[in-house]
Amino acid sequence: MDTVKKHFFSDLSVMLGRSMRHISRSLDTIISVTITPIALMLLFVYVFGGAIQSGADSYVNYLLPGILLIAIASGIAYTSYRLFIDVQRGIFERFHSMPISRSTLLWGHVLTSLVSNAISLVVIILVALIMGFRSSAGILDWLAVAGILALFTLALTWVAAIAGLSAKSVDGASAFSYPIIFLPFISSAFVPTETMPKAVRVFAENQPVTSIVAAIRALLSGQPVGNDIWTALAWCVGILLVAYFFAMRVYRNRF
Repeated sequence: MDTVKKHFFSDLSVMLGRSMRHISRSLDTIISVTITPIALMLLFVYVFGGAIQSGADSYVNYLLPGILLIAIASGIAYTSYRLFIDVQRGIFERFHSMPISRSTLLWGHVLTSLVSNAISLVVIILVALIMGFRSSAGILDWLAVAGILALFTLALTWVAAIAGLSAKSVDGASAFSYPIIFLPFISSAFVPTETMPKAVRVFAENQPVTSIVAAIRALLSGQPVGNDIWTALAWCVGILLVAYFFAMRVYRNRF
C-alpha cells in the first residue's frame, strides 16, 4: 500500500497520458465541442444581437462568458462517454489487477477533461477576438477567470464521472449533460435577468450559471466583481465536493 501511495503521481501521469492519447487520436471530439458554441456565438452576435438589449457596448463581450460555460458543459459529455466505454470493456478490472493507485484511473479522465476543455476555450476566445471581443482585464483578472473556469470544469467533470460509471447505455452516459447545457439560456448569459418574467427571473438569479457569468464578465471588463465571485466560487466548490463524494462512492461500490 505504501508503494502504491508513493507512486501515485507516476501512476497518474500514465493514466493521463493514456487518456490524452485517446483525445489526440480523435480530434473530432474537441472540434465538435468547439464548433457548437462558436456557431451559437455567431448566431447571437450577428443574427439576434441587434435585437437584444444587453446594456453593454459590445454584445460579444456580454455573450462570451456564457458561451464558455456552454462549451464546458458540452465537453464533459465526452468524459462520461469515455468512462462508460472503459467500464464496458473491462478496462478498470484490468488496471485493478496491477499495483497502481485505484483513484488515478478516475483522475486521469478528470484531468484529460480539464486539458481538452481548456484547448476548446482558448479556440473560442480567439474566435471572439476576431469577432470584436476586447478586454481591459489585467493578468490577475485573467488568472481569476481561468481559475473559475477550471473549477467549473472540475465540478462538472465529476458529475460526468457519476453518469459514466452508473449509466446503462451510451445514450444514458451523455444525456445528463443536456440540462446543464440548457442552464445558461435561463440565466444572465444572453440577456439581463430583469427582462424575464418574474418566475423565470427568480430561477435565473438563483442558479449557479448567473453568478459565474456575472463574475467572469466583471473580471473581463475590469469592473468590480462584488459578491458575485464568492457566490460563483461557492457554487463551483460545493458542486465539486458533492460530485466528487458521490463519484468515488459509485466507483468503490461498482469496483
